[in-house]
Formats: sequence, C-alpha cells, structure tokens
Amino acid sequence: MKLINAFFFLLSVAMLGACSKKDDLSGVQNIPGLGGDTWVPGSLDAWLHDTITVPYNIDVKYKWDQFEFDVTKTLVPPKEEVVIPAVRAIKKVWIDNYINAAGSLFFKRYSPKFFVLSGSASWNDNQTITLGTAEGGRKVVMYLLNEFRTKDMDGYSLRDTANVKQIFHVIEHEFGHILHQTIMYPVEFKKICAGFYTGNWNNIQDTAALHAGFVTPYAMSSENEDFVEMISTMLTEGRGGFDKIVNSVPDGVSEDGVTKVQAQAKLRQKEAMVVSYFKSAYNIDFYGLQRSTRKSIDDLFY
Repeated sequence: MKLINAFFFLLSVAMLGACSKKDDLSGVQNIPGLGGDTWVPGSLDAWLHDTITVPYNIDVKYKWDQFEFDVTKTLVPPKEEVVIPAVRAIKKVWIDNYINAAGSLFFKRYSPKFFVLSGSASWNDNQTITLGTAEGGRKVVMYLLNEFRTKDMDGYSLRDTANVKQIFHVIEHEFGHILHQTIMYPVEFKKICAGFYTGNWNNIQDTAALHAGFVTPYAMSSENEDFVEMISTMLTEGRGGFDKIVNSVPDGVSEDGVTKVQAQAKLRQKEAMVVSYFKSAYNIDFYGLQRSTRKSIDDLFY
C-alpha cells in the first residue's frame, strides 16, 4: 500500500510539473474523443442510423478517429461517397441472408455491434495486408473501403470484383469467428490437417496451400483460421466456385507428400463438417445460405 501511495504521489508531482498556468496552449490541437471531434450529423449519419443502427443495434463509424486503429499504422479515412453503397451491399450480402436463414433474433444476438471503416488497407511488417479485424465479437474494423465499386457506381469495372468480394470474405470470416467462439466446432476438424499448420503461411503460394488441403494460405495459420476461411470462402464463392477450387488442386504429390486425391478429400471433409456444424449448432441450412449469399454478390456485379 505504501508503494502504491508513493507511486501516485510521484505521478501527481509529474503531472503538476508537466503543465502550468503560464504555459501557452493556444497552438495545441483538439484530441479526437476528448471533446475535440465535434461535428454536426448529416444525411449520411441519419441514413446509417435508420438503416443499420435502429433495426440491428449496430453502430457504424466512418468519421476518422486514429485511436480506433493501430496507432502504428498509416491509414486514410473512407470517402463518404462510398459509405452508403458499401454498407448497403454489406446489408444485402451478409445481414439479409443470415436473417433469412436463421431469423432476426439470431442475427441480433450474435452480430458485432460496432463497425469501424478505414479507406485503406493496413500493411503489416511481413508485407501482408490486414483487411479486417474483430475484437471480442463486438467490434469489427473494415479496411480498403475506398476500393469498393459495384456495377451501379461510377468508375466500376469487373477488375473491382475481387476487391469487393474480399470485403465480404472478411465479414463472413470475422462472423465465423463469433459463431465458433460461441459454439465450438467439432474437434475432429483439427485432425484433418494436423501437422500442416504454420506461422509461415504468408510465404506459401495458393497452389501449395491447396495441395496441402487448405482453401487459402491463411487457413494454414491455425485450426480456427482454417475453419472460418472455409466458411467465408464457401459463402463468397458459392458452391460452384468452391467446387472449382477443389478441382484446381495441382496434379502430382506435394513437397509434404500429399497427393491430389488426398488434398481434395481433406477439403471435402472440411466442407462436410462446416455444413454439419451450421445445422447442429445453429439450425442453419448452409447450402441454402451459400446459394443466397452468392446470388446477392452476383447481383452487385452482373
């Protein structure tokens, strides 16, 4: 207790010595979040409130606040003109389809309650890109919003399709984490590719990951990431697209001794476990959800 009191005494002295009445603070800028970020809500804020916050209890923050992100990253805010098209598409692809598949009570119970938007991607030291993060099932940070383009937006071309699909992939991925953290998937899933998980996933090519039985290189980072990468890939690519991925496993034997047939069998095992998990854990027809999700994505582009 004496040590604690001494600490707070020294801290108080330091704070008193840091600033005095004679200091000129006229040039100090306002600090966001501490009363310095005042602004008048406009039509965009009203739209977000009526479309997302009121019906789903989800707050969407697009106004720039560096403290919502990793302060070591260099990022840019989202352009306001992309916020409504992006959020409207997210509602169409993610919210509406889950509600149709499992009901509004399910979605309101498990959906994250706070979305933070960034205009750019977040680059990591290992030259990988973070496109989304989730914190405790409550907050989701979405990056790269300024690259969002669909067929009804100016400047759109089919080259933009991959960027938009990646945004949906991230949302489905993070929501998959919330679901499995609430009800864990069968332990047997972890055994399918046991021994192949690695922290070196960012140096592995897509074809090499497939040949090991993983749907993406990032799926090789851990069992949990493997599970949600399966969910997000299967939903965004659709059943036909996932079949193409499985069929694209290279011929021959991988460096780890896995044959094409073995790799395809691993992917099909994982597919079956995802479908079974959604039914047993949440009474969701996964193939029905997959079909409607993919149709919603296609409607944005074609």
